[in-house]
Amino acid sequence: MLLLKNGRIFTMKKKNDFSGFVLIEDDKIKKVGKTTELTKEIELKCDKVIDADGGYIMPGMVDAHCHVGMWENGIGFEGSDGNEMTDPVTPHMRAIDGIYYKDRSFGDAREAGITTVVTGPGSANVIGGQFCALKTFGNSIEEMLLKEPVAMKMAFGENPKRVYSGQKKSPSTRMATAAVLRQALMEAKAYKERPEEDKNKVDFKKEALAMVFDGLLVKIHAHREDDILTAIRIGKEFGLNFTIEHCTEGYIIKDKLKEENISVIVGPLLSFRSKYELTNSTIKNPGLLQKAGVKTAIMTDHHVIPIQYLPLCAGVAVKEGMDMLEALKAITIYAAEVCEIDDRVGSLEKGKDADLAIFDGNPLEVMTHCKTTVINGRIVYEN
Repeated sequence: MLLLKNGRIFTMKKKNDFSGFVLIEDDKIKKVGKTTELTKEIELKCDKVIDADGGYIMPGMVDAHCHVGMWENGIGFEGSDGNEMTDPVTPHMRAIDGIYYKDRSFGDAREAGITTVVTGPGSANVIGGQFCALKTFGNSIEEMLLKEPVAMKMAFGENPKRVYSGQKKSPSTRMATAAVLRQALMEAKAYKERPEEDKNKVDFKKEALAMVFDGLLVKIHAHREDDILTAIRIGKEFGLNFTIEHCTEGYIIKDKLKEENISVIVGPLLSFRSKYELTNSTIKNPGLLQKAGVKTAIMTDHHVIPIQYLPLCAGVAVKEGMDMLEALKAITIYAAEVCEIDDRVGSLEKGKDADLAIFDGNPLEVMTHCKTTVINGRIVYEN
């Protein structure tokens, strides 16, 4: 067994910020307790004991939307495998077939206390393909895999327009983006409901997209207010289980998002306004959404913001008005909940995966160091 003791425990559930310990057996959390509950008998049974020396012990961080492994660190075209820009509808593309699991960014993530990444295709296509959830340590994709597919990627706004207008193909307008998506969804729904005698005829693309009608999460890329509203309109029209990704102008329609009970994954927060649909971006966005009662996770969108700066993104959100505990939850339990992987990760609870990090101070402070990272009960980084 592995024991982490003498830490400020942040479970990210009801009980937070108490002096305590975490006991790990094999790859699961066995017990989370207060220091007064720790006995000599428990310590003697442990193979290894780590003294947090008053630092923060918290669940490993979760990046709810990134492209780690899809665009390899320090490599151009040869390592760029996130956008199949030959067809606006590619639901059959699977992130696991494009990720380079030895990309050095996975190591950067571990050194920052990030233990889970939800990674997948970019936003060049109206339907980009399937995201997966990975641990940031392993000797193969299969060993790292937490959930696959975890979500289907769809996109509105400038990106599909720019890619396909340049190819003189549809969609080159927002109208066409919505129409292309509706047509693909209608065809996939009809395919799913086809008569029994036709079920021996398999269409790979429709088969993949039809998963959204069984409840597969849909991650919808939308920055601008009007694109967010179109995403909501089509999501409701087809009964999709969806989140809004980026949600840059979400603060403008925060009451609508709350009314519709829509969860959002906000970011990247540290980039400049590189295109028109980012004109109204503000770092105040996550705080405004959180205070309006919208469940808000924070992303890096790596490689846009390097993965290791996920806690920094949450830190600047606090600087601009987000509650500190809510910001910590935005990169742990809320990130896990909105990606539907909270049964395994995101909080310190008995029976969950033993993914933890120890920090020598507040993880959202820029001068803080990650001292130890544990994934599946194994120490994968020590500083």
